[in-house]
Amino acid sequence: MAKARSHLDKPEPRWQALLALLAVAGTAFALPRSLSLGPRWLLPMVIFVLLVPTIFAHRTGRHSLNHALGILISASITGGLLSSVILLVLALPAHKEAPSALLRSGAALWLSNVLVFALWYWRLDGGGPNARDERHAFGSRSFVFPQMQVEKSEQERFGIIGWRPGFVDYLFIAFTTSSTFGPTDAPILQRWAKSLAMLQAIISLTIVAVLISRAVGVL
Repeated sequence: MAKARSHLDKPEPRWQALLALLAVAGTAFALPRSLSLGPRWLLPMVIFVLLVPTIFAHRTGRHSLNHALGILISASITGGLLSSVILLVLALPAHKEAPSALLRSGAALWLSNVLVFALWYWRLDGGGPNARDERHAFGSRSFVFPQMQVEKSEQERFGIIGWRPGFVDYLFIAFTTSSTFGPTDAPILQRWAKSLAMLQAIISLTIVAVLISRAVGVL
C-alpha cells in the first residue's frame, strides 16, 4: 500500500507533453506556404510565446493560470491544424502543389492531428494534470483504461497498484482514434471527450481521403 501511495503522490512528468508541442511546431515548418494560415513561423511563435508563461505559472504554483494557458495553447494549435486541413482540401482540385508535396503535407498533418488531440485529452481529463496531482486518485475520470478493469486482487500481480494515466496513455488513445476513426484501447465516458474524439476522427478521415485521392492521381 505504501508503494501505491508513493506512486500516486508522484507528480505527472510534463516533458512528454512539451515534446509533443515542439513536434507540432515542427510540423508547421514542414508544410508548404500555401497550406499555412499566415507565415509558417506564426504558429511556432504563438506556441513559444504562450509556453513561456505556462511553464512559469506551473513552476510558481499558479495552477489556474497554468490550466487556462494550456487550454489556450491547445486551442491555438487546433485552429492551426483545422486551417491547414481546410487549405489541404482546397489545394487538391486546384493543383497548387506537387503530388509529392501534398502527400508529405497530409502525413505531417495526420501526425499533428494525433499530437494535438493527445494534448487535449491529457489537458482535460479529470480537470487536468494539476488537478490529478492534487487528487492522488487511481485511474481516469474520462476514459476506461484497461488497467482500470483489472480486479483489485490482481493489480499487484500486473504491477498497476496506484496506477494512473500519463501522457503516453492519452497519446495512444489519440493514435488509435486517428488510425481506426474510433477509440479501441479505452472506452470514453465524458461528453467533452466524445466530442473531441469525433472531431479528431473527422479530421483524420479527411486527411486520409485527400491522401488516397492524391495517390490515385499519382498512379
